[in-house]
Amino acid sequence: GGQPRNVQPFSDEDASIETMSHCSGFSDPASFTEDGPEVDEEATQEDLEYKLKGFIDLTLDKSAKTRQAALESLKSAFSSKILYEFIMERRMTLTDSIERCIKKGKSDEQCAAAGLACLLCVQMGSGIESEEIFKTLGPVLKKIVCDGTASIQARQACATCLGICCFIVTDDITELYSTMECLENIFTKAYQRDRDTNGVSSTHNTLLHVSALLAWTLLLTICPMNEVKKKIEMHLHKLPSLLSCDDLNMRIAAGETLALLFELARETDADFFYEDMDLLTEKLRALATDGNKHRAKVDKRKQRSVFRDVLRAVEERDFPTEMVKFGPERMYIDCWVKKQTYEMFKEILGSGMQYHLQSNDFLRNVFELGPPVMLDAATLKTMKISRFERHLYNSAAFKARTKARSKCRDKRADVGEFF
Repeated sequence: GGQPRNVQPFSDEDASIETMSHCSGFSDPASFTEDGPEVDEEATQEDLEYKLKGFIDLTLDKSAKTRQAALESLKSAFSSKILYEFIMERRMTLTDSIERCIKKGKSDEQCAAAGLACLLCVQMGSGIESEEIFKTLGPVLKKIVCDGTASIQARQACATCLGICCFIVTDDITELYSTMECLENIFTKAYQRDRDTNGVSSTHNTLLHVSALLAWTLLLTICPMNEVKKKIEMHLHKLPSLLSCDDLNMRIAAGETLALLFELARETDADFFYEDMDLLTEKLRALATDGNKHRAKVDKRKQRSVFRDVLRAVEERDFPTEMVKFGPERMYIDCWVKKQTYEMFKEILGSGMQYHLQSNDFLRNVFELGPPVMLDAATLKTMKISRFERHLYNSAAFKARTKARSKCRDKRADVGEFF
C-alpha cells in the first residue's frame, strides 16, 4: 500500500546481536560483561535477519520517508556487523533497490542509497559479486555526479561512493581510468578561477570538488606507476592554487593530496625534483602558522595541525606515525597513502570502522593485517581489566596529573611577584 509505515530503525541493541557471517565467532572484548547472562545466539540471529528483511522490503515503499528510513537502518546494520552470507543471498534485490532510489529519489534518499551502496561493496569485498554490483550502479553514479541539475549533496555522496566502490571491485584498468577521468572533470573546475587575484573563489560546488578530489586520490593509490607519473605531471603544478581557497575543507584536501603526490613521486623516482619548491613551502608554512583573526579558532587549530604534517612531508620526507587500536590489535599508519585510505573508509563506516578492521577480510587485506584474529569468550574475558584494577589505574593517573598541574600553577604564581 501507499500509506507510510512506521519503520523501527536499526538500533544499538540490534548491533550487539551476533549475526550469521564468516566471522560470527568473533566478539569485541568490550562487549563482554563480567557476569552476563547467556544469550540464545540462534534466536537473536533469526530476529535480526527478520528485521533486515523487513527493511529491504520497505526500500520499495511508495513513501519517500519510509524508503529513506529503511535505507538508513540498513546502513547502520551493515556498518556495525559482518553480514556476508545474508547479503550474498539478497545482493541483486539490494542492488535493484539502491539503483531505483538513486534514480528516482530526492537528495536525502539519494545520499542514503549511495552510502548503502558503499557499505554493500565493503561487505562483499573484491569478488565477482561486487563487480556485478558495480557494473549496475557505476553508470548510475557517474550520471548523477556529472548532472548539474542534481543536488550538490547527492552528487557529493555519489562521487565518494564511486571512488570507494571502484577501489574495491575494479580489476579492469580501463574502468579505473574512466572513473578517475569522471572525477577529474569535477574537481579540476576548482583550479584557479581568477588568476589576477591569485585566489580561488568559494562557490556552492566546493563540497562536491572536495569529495571528487579525495575519491580521485584514493584511486590514484592503486594505479600502475606509469599512470601515477602522468597524473603527477598533470596535477602537481595546479593543486597548489587550491591552497588559497576560502573553504577550509578544500585547503586541507589539497594539502593532503599534495603530500601524497610527493610521496608517490619520490617512490617512483628517488631523484624527483619539483621546480617551484620554495614557493610551495612558503605557502604551506603560511598555512601551518596561520593566525588570521577572521577565521574561527577551531578551524585555525585544525588547519595548522594538518599543514605542519604536510610541510614535513614535502620538505623533510617525514610522516608522523599514528597508531589505531581495535580490540587486542594495533595498526600503524606510517605513510600518506595508508592515511588517505584509512580516512576514506572511516568516513563510510563511522563508528563501525574498528569492528570491520577486526572482522572484515577485505579491509584486513587492504591494510595488510592478515586473517581475522579469532578469540573465544574465555580468552576475551581474561584479557578484560577488572573494574577494581581500572579504578586503581584511574586514581593513580588522576594523582599524577594533579601533581603535574600543581607545579605549573606554582610557576605561574611566581611570575610577577616583584611588582
